Amino acid sequence: MKKFVWATAVAVAGLVGSLVAPAAVAQETTEAAGAGIAWTPCPDTDPVLGSMLKGLDCGSVQVPLDYAKPSGTKISLALTRARHTVADSDYKGAVILNRGQWPGGIGRDLPTRYAQGTTGLAKDVGAAYDWIGFDPRGVGASEPSVVCDNSYVYPGHAQPSPVPATPAAEQEWVDRARAYAKSCGDRYGATLNHLTTKDAARDLDRMRIALGQEKITYFGTDWGTYLGSVYATMYPKRVQRMVLDSVVKPSGTWYQNNLDKNSLSERNAKTFFGWVAKYDSVYHLGTTAAAVEEQYYKAQGELTEAPVDGRIGPAEWADVFEPVVYRSWTWLSRAQILSDFAVRDDATSLRANYSDPAFPHQNRHAMTNAVQCTDAAQPTDWNRWHTDHARQYAAGDRFLTWTNAWYNAPCAFWPAKPQARPSVGNRSVNVLLVQPEFDTAHGTAGAVETHRLFPNSRLVLEKGGHNVGAALSANNNACLNTYVGDFLRDGTRPASVSGTDATCRASVDPVPPAPAG
Repeated sequence: MKKFVWATAVAVAGLVGSLVAPAAVAQETTEAAGAGIAWTPCPDTDPVLGSMLKGLDCGSVQVPLDYAKPSGTKISLALTRARHTVADSDYKGAVILNRGQWPGGIGRDLPTRYAQGTTGLAKDVGAAYDWIGFDPRGVGASEPSVVCDNSYVYPGHAQPSPVPATPAAEQEWVDRARAYAKSCGDRYGATLNHLTTKDAARDLDRMRIALGQEKITYFGTDWGTYLGSVYATMYPKRVQRMVLDSVVKPSGTWYQNNLDKNSLSERNAKTFFGWVAKYDSVYHLGTTAAAVEEQYYKAQGELTEAPVDGRIGPAEWADVFEPVVYRSWTWLSRAQILSDFAVRDDATSLRANYSDPAFPHQNRHAMTNAVQCTDAAQPTDWNRWHTDHARQYAAGDRFLTWTNAWYNAPCAFWPAKPQARPSVGNRSVNVLLVQPEFDTAHGTAGAVETHRLFPNSRLVLEKGGHNVGAALSANNNACLNTYVGDFLRDGTRPASVSGTDATCRASVDPVPPAPAG
């Protein structure tokens, strides 16, 4: 993947509209909107997204870096738009989209798929809205585009095993995590104090104002559900409709939620291994989940001794297979990689599915830490991290426990002070919750808790589902898509009942092609 140089300095730009102090933020109205957004056609190619912005409009919104100093330094947020194609009399407003992928996910490519109905959304609904994608503050083309020491994760060469075999091996990772956190502080200083989910929620309202909307409709997935929950709490009267899909547990942000994810990852990894075993005639890895799992860890151990090309070792192997616990449509490619490498000693498909992650991945990792380390307090004593993760690993949560630990470990040494976890909830906001039953990132606990905190919400459970982002996605669940489409069309939701309000069956698991001959 080609690497690109991105500016990391915070730009100082002109003031958009009238700005107010945080205590008065909730009182902002569209009358304070100011100049709005100057939309221009997006370029045919983008340094990171390639041709994925072609046909969209591009624009930006200037917001305060520090909302306590609204007349101070401004940062620019990058937005895209797919404009409504119905008559203006049938126009339903703007939908702001956030895909999550932890807090660091780029979102400027999203509008096309909703507007054109490629997600499974009814075309009349897609045509009636302006669909707005954006890169949150610190992410992608938005400022300050945070990237820290790029030798910590995805360095372009094989890393040590994520599972520390000795205290010295663990200390090596700890020292690297501490150095990574220091590099972030050295590069960005006080800016790290202003990259929280609450800051992003305030940014959402500035987008609403710039879009000229009295109220917005919002669709968020993964971290985007937490962003939506915080926004709906801070600005309940500015929400027209809100869809939250694969829902974060607000009370667990973020240390406890990440521990829970380790156990959920193990559960879904075993589901994947069982699926591979079902097709032993294709993959030849064994007829039981345990047999396939043994092959997986045997291959990972071999890479510890002899990394492929000096680039793909045990840590990179875990990165390649991480998607299987989040999205079942990755099972086909990953099962083939495992079969090729473990059975045929052929690393061709492994090489093809691994590339040295450049800017987007480094940026996403930095922003995941920047948000999670300051949204709420995390343990600062490494002994606590060691005890919790070692206990989980010893109990059988092997698949990603230590990989996740090191991804998040800089929070133990983060140079910015964490804020108090925001309270979340409102009795009146119009929310539709969509939740896959076997969501690795959040389980069902987040949806259940958010359903309680927003009593006017409705919860649709995808029974048997194990894909983060269940609706309007490659998951292709017509039942879920209908619920979401009806809600966006005219506000139709399931009737409120005790507990889950409606259910859909999950889409069928993928089926590999029959073996040749």
